Amino acid sequence: MLPLTHSAGETRRPRAVRFALSLLCGITLLAGAPALQAEDGYDLWLRYAAPGGASATASPGITQLVAVADSPVQAATHRELQRGLEALSGTAPVGAKTVTRAGALLVGTPASSPQIARLGFDLDGLGDEGYRIRSAVVGGHATTVVTANTDVGALYGSFHLLRLLQAGQSLDGLDIREAPRLDVRVLNHWDNLDRYVERGYAGQSIWDWHRLPGWLDPRYTDYARANASIGINGTVLNNVNANAEVLTPMYLDKVAAIAGVLRPYGMKVYLSARFSAPMEIGGLATADPLDAGVQRWWKTKADEVYALIPDFGGFLVKANSEGQPGPQDYGRSHADGANMLADAVAPHGGIVMWRAFVYSDEEPVDRAKQAYNEFVPLDGTFRDNVLVQVKNGAIDFQPREPFHPLFGAMPKTPLMMEFQITKEYLGFSTHLAYKGPLYEDVLDADTQVQGPGSTVARVIDGSLDGHALTGIAGVANIGSDRNWSGSHFDQANWYAFGRLAWNPALSSRDIAAEWTRMTFSNDPAVVEPVVGMMMASREAVVDYTGALGLHHVMGRGHHYGPGPWVEGGPRADWTSVYFHRADANGIGFDRTRRGSDAVSQYAPPVAEVFDDVARTPEEFLLWFHHVPWDQPMRNGRPLWDELVLRYDRGVSTVRDMRVTWAGLDGRIDPERHAQVAAFLAIQQDEAQWWRDASVAYFQSISGRPLPAGVAPPPHPLEYYKALEFPHAPGDTQ
Repeated sequence: MLPLTHSAGETRRPRAVRFALSLLCGITLLAGAPALQAEDGYDLWLRYAAPGGASATASPGITQLVAVADSPVQAATHRELQRGLEALSGTAPVGAKTVTRAGALLVGTPASSPQIARLGFDLDGLGDEGYRIRSAVVGGHATTVVTANTDVGALYGSFHLLRLLQAGQSLDGLDIREAPRLDVRVLNHWDNLDRYVERGYAGQSIWDWHRLPGWLDPRYTDYARANASIGINGTVLNNVNANAEVLTPMYLDKVAAIAGVLRPYGMKVYLSARFSAPMEIGGLATADPLDAGVQRWWKTKADEVYALIPDFGGFLVKANSEGQPGPQDYGRSHADGANMLADAVAPHGGIVMWRAFVYSDEEPVDRAKQAYNEFVPLDGTFRDNVLVQVKNGAIDFQPREPFHPLFGAMPKTPLMMEFQITKEYLGFSTHLAYKGPLYEDVLDADTQVQGPGSTVARVIDGSLDGHALTGIAGVANIGSDRNWSGSHFDQANWYAFGRLAWNPALSSRDIAAEWTRMTFSNDPAVVEPVVGMMMASREAVVDYTGALGLHHVMGRGHHYGPGPWVEGGPRADWTSVYFHRADANGIGFDRTRRGSDAVSQYAPPVAEVFDDVARTPEEFLLWFHHVPWDQPMRNGRPLWDELVLRYDRGVSTVRDMRVTWAGLDGRIDPERHAQVAAFLAIQQDEAQWWRDASVAYFQSISGRPLPAGVAPPPHPLEYYKALEFPHAPGDTQ
């Protein structure tokens, strides 16, 4: 099957690579396994594998497609169904205007299809994006119906149907009602106008600004298809560390061209706005949000944007954080800045997403407290079209963090979740780290602000405090690499984010199985071990990078590799030693009431648990407590021994994943199998490096002997400290 969209020349490979792949295929055939066509990962989870291969699904049994294509969204839906159904069954379904035979698929809205209107299906509560999939008898014929209140809802329902077919599920007796629990479901691209991607590990930005608007890369359409298939309805095109030039007429024409490609797939475009843009591109002397001239400038700019892009979503803003300009430069509050922009876009139906990732210019007592201290006093002062965008944890997308204390602390303000899909702290693109369990853990965390059951998911979906505007954002892992995300398995994090953005109650394990079936194979001999690898992978990274609540112990700047020794520089809270606080007596950041008192930012029932070393979950122990090296853990081991053994366990898990993947040779196409195998080998080497360097450093601090039977690091500490990586990908430049 051809990739989603590409030219014939794009699939050519160097002769040596083609020979190697041919040899691998030949070996597979000789071994008696089914021949598998090499794949490069471009198709993502929309492969629609054809019958006859090991990853084929059962014939969908759809013989007729009844779907109008009179609008851009309807046409996109029709094309996707034709593509998927033909590939899955091997035969193109007959197109028709009405149902005339058994096995028909009828798609549309009551307004677009008289046959659907006559069925009278209940669509109440589905809104503009929800849908219904139901088995019915239409004109005397057994029919599968996909319907919704809008064309976009029917598009989402069609992708759901294709997902069922890819998983080999029967269409008999269907009655599915789905509607998203969150309104704004967006990707945040940290992409610069020069195509460099900050914290990106999959090549350049997919947005080819130089060739836009004249050249619309077909990849943009495939990007839109992939996002629509999982319900993502918006994208922020540029970095939160924004360049004001994106708001100039030349770039707005380019943004409008992208918006035109994404629109038929239900996606809006948003832009990160630089707060000082009125000065940098507008010639004003100030960017004070209370200045009348500045307010007029932003209103005029919003009018200009919406004249080009009527469905423009709005602005994302990073202000007064990590050197970015903002309202505090003029003695104003975050609410003052956000409300000024909100007033500018409100007449057009736009929103402002104002990031809460802030910390003051002064060195704090505890950086984890900064966002809470700055935003909680502003609760209830933001405009109705402002979402305050909060990272899942208070530090910075660590492999594991307790949920951010802002969730539940601002009941009068809608809070928007910000997850990181790209793996800044989880091994970049080469380490297998499925983030579904991370997302699930955070969404399921109980703030207890209104008693048990006050989960983070209920905070962000508006049900806890009655907010109408809701949202969730994921920092994208998408780039120009052929497989989109740098690693085949990193596609799963994009997929999991979209599925949980639609429904935060889904199981990350079920999502992993869904993704595996569509991406690799429906064969249980593939699905079960691959899902097992995925579900163990994030915990493995936590183990070998810093278990038991350790955090921010990576290399300086690039965040690649271990750096627990990092100290000095312009700010203490940019160093590892600030966060782990290891000394001869123990390790960990004391955030109890006797320390920084960060625990008191949580609701009292949660604070009581985190304040008590005996009750704090061990995965957060060193996040909240400075613990003696010989403190007994719940299994009876002293803390030092447990920490070292956790490092070893992480390496061992990666070794086991390599064995599992090797056992799938012949069941996965050779090209993808070979790349994943190579990346797992890299991961094992780097997991060992993390383990050895970290153990060497912390042993130099603790002075404790290693547990019995544990191998010492092969090099002295100074060897690890001397390693440098000036060109690690994704750095902030």
